[in-house]
Amino acid sequence: MKIVEFQDVTRVYTSGEHELKALNGVNMSLDEGKFVVILGPSGAGKSTLLNMLGGLDSPTSGKITVGGKDISTLSNDELAEYRAETVGFVFQFYNLIPTLTVYENVALVKEISKNSLDPAKILEEVGLADHMKNFPAELSGGEQQRVSIARAIAKNPKILLCDEPTGALDSDTGVLVLKLLLSMARNYGKTIVIVTHNQNIAKMADVVIRVKSGKIKSYEEQENPMSADEVEW
Repeated sequence: MKIVEFQDVTRVYTSGEHELKALNGVNMSLDEGKFVVILGPSGAGKSTLLNMLGGLDSPTSGKITVGGKDISTLSNDELAEYRAETVGFVFQFYNLIPTLTVYENVALVKEISKNSLDPAKILEEVGLADHMKNFPAELSGGEQQRVSIARAIAKNPKILLCDEPTGALDSDTGVLVLKLLLSMARNYGKTIVIVTHNQNIAKMADVVIRVKSGKIKSYEEQENPMSADEVEW
């Protein structure tokens, strides 16, 4: 079932007399429950694409539909509601609140999401049941990223958006994080969208989208994607 559709989406940034087309007539659709990887060089438009889908920015022209709802013309308040109810975010850096425990960092989502999941249950599923009372500074980088993922999942979003989620991790820890994200698509039916420079991650994807100069250069559906264990890192 289709959950995302971009129709001729363009995003132009202006600075004085200069214009930059970060996205230029993008058309794409994504099905529910897929593991999607967006690849491209720096400045290709990957992060802009993610920001549009996440409701962090709006297109200059074109239409973005998520779950049958046009989000391209929403007001700031409506976009905030969309972000709270529909999407979760995982970034390269963990954005945890240092003065709150692991459990408290995840439990924060109860204040913004109407259908949030049990923080303790989600932390158990990401392998952090024994660290709920710890503070972020007491955790490794991989553990902090798992807290970040748990927080995003606990919102119970339809779509999980990840911007270089393994960029600050060593390869072994990165594999653990990717396994976790992959399980969210396979076991929970979440649509996972990852923006990355890492070509290896693409081998695990159901869909690989390559972006260059603000345009989609290729859209490939992979029938038999690898598991994280099969990929040579």
